[in-house]
Amino acid sequence: MIYGSDAIGGVIQVFTRRNAEPGLQPRLKLGFGSNQTWERSLGLSGGDEHTRFNLGASLDETAGINSTHTSFPSDGDHDAYRNQSLSLNLSHAFTDELEVGFNLLDSRGKSEYDNSFGRYDVASGQTVGQKPYTDYTVSSASGYVDTTFNQRWQSRLELGHSENRDTKRDTLSDDFSVFNTYRDSVNWQNDLTLDDQNSLILGGDWYEDRFHGSTTFTENSRWNRAAFVQHRFHGDGFSTELGLRLDQNQQFGGQNSWSGTVTLPLNSNNDLLLSYSEGLRAPTFNDLYYPDIQYSNPNLQPETSKSYELQWRSQLSDSTRLEASLYRTDLSDAIILDRAGKPQNVATARINGFEAALKQELFGWQGNLGLALIDPRDRDSGHTLARRARRTLSLDLDRQFDKVSVGASWQAISSSYDDQDNTQQLGGYALLGLRSRWALSREVALSLKVDNLLDRAYARARYSYDDPAFLNNQDYREEGRVWRVGVTWTPDI
Repeated sequence: MIYGSDAIGGVIQVFTRRNAEPGLQPRLKLGFGSNQTWERSLGLSGGDEHTRFNLGASLDETAGINSTHTSFPSDGDHDAYRNQSLSLNLSHAFTDELEVGFNLLDSRGKSEYDNSFGRYDVASGQTVGQKPYTDYTVSSASGYVDTTFNQRWQSRLELGHSENRDTKRDTLSDDFSVFNTYRDSVNWQNDLTLDDQNSLILGGDWYEDRFHGSTTFTENSRWNRAAFVQHRFHGDGFSTELGLRLDQNQQFGGQNSWSGTVTLPLNSNNDLLLSYSEGLRAPTFNDLYYPDIQYSNPNLQPETSKSYELQWRSQLSDSTRLEASLYRTDLSDAIILDRAGKPQNVATARINGFEAALKQELFGWQGNLGLALIDPRDRDSGHTLARRARRTLSLDLDRQFDKVSVGASWQAISSSYDDQDNTQQLGGYALLGLRSRWALSREVALSLKVDNLLDRAYARARYSYDDPAFLNNQDYREEGRVWRVGVTWTPDI
């Protein structure tokens, strides 16, 4: 309820690196791998009991692979990628009750891709090939004030601005398109401790989206304002959370969303959780207005959901932990991509699922076993939702041998369908990866990683073309066996 429409499928919190020790901690990493891949990054973090900062820069590039079968001679090239980024995080505590900080990020580069459908050339009256690429820039700036008024009231006010600038070009022609989006946002959250068992989170947020592009639309901006409240109770016999969020969107109107969780501790090692939540996902400007009409849909409606979940969390022993859940999600106007990549609304859909995760330590090895079984269906047609595998099994194993660590990951994914009518099937696949790290000293470490060790051919999507002169219903290729080696230097200064 706190996080808004983009949290319809859950929330993952990402905490950027923050210095916890006094002084300066520099770091440098260099890596090289398959397909002429280079990874370079450097950073410097530091601070004291009042001020902390983290400054980082990176440059990543790869020659890529040819992800499609050749439809045009120009389509047989590898698709390169280049990204360079800068980031800065800075915070200062003026007192124990007042902290301010800001975060800056700028990431830009070039990404090549295939267009197996070609483009229509007016002069010749024929469809010709392309070598398209995207010049992109993603940047953001935010600042916050964190205040503790007293033992019961903590407040945080955050302001932000972000930009996503995207220009698509073609090496073989003068074609280009521009699609730039901008967002200004404000978030205010208050944490109130009512007593030893009860607490409240309440606040509100506002954002305004704008876009500018080479294509003109009747709508080029919209705002969303919301208020939220969440009550938490923690007792000896059970705990509860109850939340309400009220959204008012300039383009799509108002929506109220409820959530609730009851936690029942069966004993000191086992908890049972029952939860219900409602979600709202408004289409992005990219979904609605992207310049290429093949990849956008201005008639999209917001997606709404209702989810029910029963979860069991168990500490079976000191070295064994198990979490399992049964859930159901009902979707209205679910936003999915069709085979051409165009977003569409499905009238009603539902997803039934079971997930389990087992963490086990055995003979020094740390193991993580995961299982997901889902049944995602369009309730009107009865068909399975496109590009959603019904079964996934994963296993991770890691062990530390003095200065050397080794690990392996294995993932098996069942078959799925590429289209809403379930006529085009994508085969299942299993991938094996290995990794290792060797600490040569306190300051220098070497790393090695190999993905898709067995060099399996697999696809997550297909593409088609109506003209029989071109290859139809071909799989988009994924990378085969790839390797990376790297060295990390963290000198003491």
